[in-house]
Amino acid sequence: MSGIYRRRQFLIYASAAFGTSLLLKACANSSTSTSNNAGETPAPQEQESAPQAKQNFKVAIALPGIITDKAWNQAGYEGVKAIEKNLGVETAYVENVAQADQVEVLSDFARRGYNLIFAHGGQFDDAIRQVSPQFFPDTYFVGVNGTIKEKNRASLRIDHLQTSYICGIIGATMTKSNKLAYLAAQSFQATDEELRGFQLGAQSVKPDIKITSSYTGDWNDAAKAKEATLALISTGVDVIYQWLDNASPAVLQTAAEKGVYTFGNTTDQFDIAPKSVLTSAVKRIDLGIAYLADLAIKGNLKGEIYRIGLENPKILYLGKFGAMVPKDVQQKAMQAEKAILTKKIIFENCQENGKFTRCLKKA
Repeated sequence: MSGIYRRRQFLIYASAAFGTSLLLKACANSSTSTSNNAGETPAPQEQESAPQAKQNFKVAIALPGIITDKAWNQAGYEGVKAIEKNLGVETAYVENVAQADQVEVLSDFARRGYNLIFAHGGQFDDAIRQVSPQFFPDTYFVGVNGTIKEKNRASLRIDHLQTSYICGIIGATMTKSNKLAYLAAQSFQATDEELRGFQLGAQSVKPDIKITSSYTGDWNDAAKAKEATLALISTGVDVIYQWLDNASPAVLQTAAEKGVYTFGNTTDQFDIAPKSVLTSAVKRIDLGIAYLADLAIKGNLKGEIYRIGLENPKILYLGKFGAMVPKDVQQKAMQAEKAILTKKIIFENCQENGKFTRCLKKA
C-alpha cells in the first residue's frame, strides 16, 4: 500500500514472520571492538537466532534524501527492507525529510505505534532529543551516525575514520600536487571523524601534505557538488575524498573529466567513474540497521552507541581498486587495515588545539 502523507511518500510494508539466520550471517564478525570510546558497543560476531518476531512490532526510518541515491539513503531504506524480509515485521519510511520537519516526522511515527524508529543521519540528533520520552516511553529512537546514548535512545555509528585513514594513505601515495581535499555536505561528528582519518592517513605518508575541507551545504544538489569540485581542482587538488548522497556522481564524473582521482563512499562507486575512483569506503549500514532491529525485537537494545568497524568486514570494507592503483599501493592499504585489526594502529580520544578529536597511536 502506498500513498501521500503530508507531502511526503509514506509506504508501509507487512510480511509474515521469517527466520533471521541470513541477516545474522551477514552481520557476523569479530566481537572485538576497534573503538576506544567509552560507552560504545561493538556488533558481536554471532548472535543466537531471534525468536519469531512479535506480530505487532513495527520499524520505521526517516531519511534526509531519496531512496534511489545509490548511497546513504538507499542503504538506510534497504536496511528496513531487510528487516521486513528477514525479521517478519511491518516497516515504513519517509524520504526527503527536511531539517525543519524532522521532529514532526519522528513524532508521527511514534504516535502511529512504531516501536523502533531510525533517524538516518547525525543531523537528526537534535530532533531525537526534542521528541519527548515522556510522551513515547515505549518507543526506541536510533540515530544513525548519531551521538546520543540515553534511555530509549541509541546511536549506530560506522567507524568512518578507519577506512578514511587507509584512503588517506592511498591518496597521499597517488597525488602529484601534494594537495588533497575532503568534500562533504555538512560538518558534524561523522564527517569530522572521516576527515580526521583521511588527514592522519595522508600525513603518515607525507607529513607536509595539504588537505583542504569543503562543504556544499546540500547532500543531493548535483550543481553545488560540481561547482565545489571544480573550485577544489582549480586550487591544484588532484585527489578528492567525497561523502555526498545523490550528488556524489557529480563529483566523481567531474573529477574524471579533469583527470583528478577520487574515492567513492557508502557504496562501491567504482563503476560511476572507473578512470577516477581509486577505491570506495563501503559502509553496509543496511546490515547494521538490521542488526539493531534484531536486538530490539529480542528486547536487548540499550541506550548506547553501537560502533561498527573493520572487524565486521561484511559491513565496513574497501571496494574495488581502480586499475590506476599500483599493486604495491594496494598492498600498503591492506597492511594498514591489518595493523588496525591487530591493534598495532589504534585511534584514541584526545585533545588537539583545544578540541576533542581522535589521535593515532602505534603499538
